[in-house]
Amino acid sequence: MKSHQITIKDIAKILGISPSTVSRALKDHPDISPKTKQLVQAFAEKVNYRPNALALSLRSSRTNTIGIIIPEIVHHFFSSVISGIEDVAYAKGYNIMICQTNENYQREVIDIQAMIDNRVDGILVSMSKNTYDFAHFENVIENGIPIIFFDRVCEEINSDKVIADDFEGARIATHHLISVGCKKILHLSAPQHLLIGKYRKEGFCSALKEHQLECNPRYIIKCDTREDVFAKADEIIELAPEIDGVFAVNDSTAIAVMQVLQKNGYKIPQDIAVAGFGDGPNATITYPPLTTVEQKGYDIGQEAMRMLFRHIEGTHPTDEFETKIFTPELRPRESSSR
Repeated sequence: MKSHQITIKDIAKILGISPSTVSRALKDHPDISPKTKQLVQAFAEKVNYRPNALALSLRSSRTNTIGIIIPEIVHHFFSSVISGIEDVAYAKGYNIMICQTNENYQREVIDIQAMIDNRVDGILVSMSKNTYDFAHFENVIENGIPIIFFDRVCEEINSDKVIADDFEGARIATHHLISVGCKKILHLSAPQHLLIGKYRKEGFCSALKEHQLECNPRYIIKCDTREDVFAKADEIIELAPEIDGVFAVNDSTAIAVMQVLQKNGYKIPQDIAVAGFGDGPNATITYPPLTTVEQKGYDIGQEAMRMLFRHIEGTHPTDEFETKIFTPELRPRESSSR
């Protein structure tokens, strides 16, 4: 049997005053005497009164709910982004609805529709790596819901975007490997239809060219998960005698390639130096600790939420969009120290 949630009418009946007086007392209205305010507020606290969120949203035409769609919640970067989003959202009295796609396009479509159906006030999205059709994002805009992309953004949709400077992050990581003596560097890359994959590869090649080194296609392997590394271990080990460095598109891939190389007798960094991208907690506990670039997920989450609020509150022109870019910072550690 459900317990009865106490309402303003219940409080009014018990205290012998009108519901409107109770409502105004709870809102600290100046027309209500301090004595009555104290009485109502103390009683409301005693009985654990909570406003009816649905009723409030119907009156304001808002649900005070923000939707977040991410590829995977266990990834340190995305959990950091969520922390940044939550801190800004909760400070303004908003709740969060989180969906993870697990890199599945169909799930992404279903999640978007669920958020539209639940009348969220805005949506923050980092899209699946398997998303090639963007009609579901257009549907969000057609329903009058503001949408902000972060990290994995969709160029085909007009919206604000918040990203790390993937080109520069890859460039400084590769430049660092070159500075410690690497000349033949393997790049484990992400799919090139994703801007993060495209820009990190371009930053890698740019750093090589700055130092008059060849960006050899043979030293670029599409490999952006731990599973990919282990599946392509033979291909990596076949190249290992030729290379002296690895730049991986993310930390989990970098750590996996270190494990594969070490298992096959290669010393890190004496034989092959390794750098990643992201700077999650595993970067400091792996052996040796991983050189990487910090992606600033928490800052990205905060900025994405602030941008979304500007649209929700109508303080940002609906036909003007901007892209906020955060510059990653190198975190050199023992995996590249020689």
